[in-house]
Amino acid sequence: MSHSPPLILSDIAATAALGHRLAAALRAGDVVCLAGDLGAGKTTLARQVIADLCGIDDAPSPTYTIVQVYETADSVPLWHVDLYRIDEPGELEQLGLEDAFDEAITLIEWPERLGAAMPADRLEISIAMAGAGVETVREARITGFGNWESRVDAI
Repeated sequence: MSHSPPLILSDIAATAALGHRLAAALRAGDVVCLAGDLGAGKTTLARQVIADLCGIDDAPSPTYTIVQVYETADSVPLWHVDLYRIDEPGELEQLGLEDAFDEAITLIEWPERLGAAMPADRLEISIAMAGAGVETVREARITGFGNWESRVDAI
C-alpha cells in the first residue's frame, strides 16, 4: 500500500485538476475506487476523467442505472459504476465487473459495497469534507494497492 500526501480540493477547479491528472495516468485494467459521503465530489471527479478520456462533457451519474459504459479515444472501455443501490453481494455478479476489471478502466463509487470482490490492484481516492462553515473544503486521500503502489506519485 502506498499513500500520497492529502490533497486539499478547495473548489470544483481543484477537483477537475485532480481528474485531469488521474485521467492521464489511467490505462486498460485500472480500477479506481472513489469513496466519500454523499456530495463529497466522487461523481464530479469521475465526470472529469470521462470528459478527458471519452470527450463527454456532462456524463450522467449512474446512480439509477448502476453502470454507464463509455469508450475512450484509444478504444478502451471505461466503466463508471455507482454501487450505492447495491444491497446484496449476489447483485454484483450480474454486473460483470470482473470482466471490466480485466479489460476496462473502471471508476467505482461506493466501492465498500464490493466486499470480497474488491480487486487487489486498485487506486483508492477517499474524499472527505474538512473545515467548517465558509472554510469548508474537501480533502482527498489517495492510496495505491498492488500495481498502483508504484504509480500513486503520478497522480
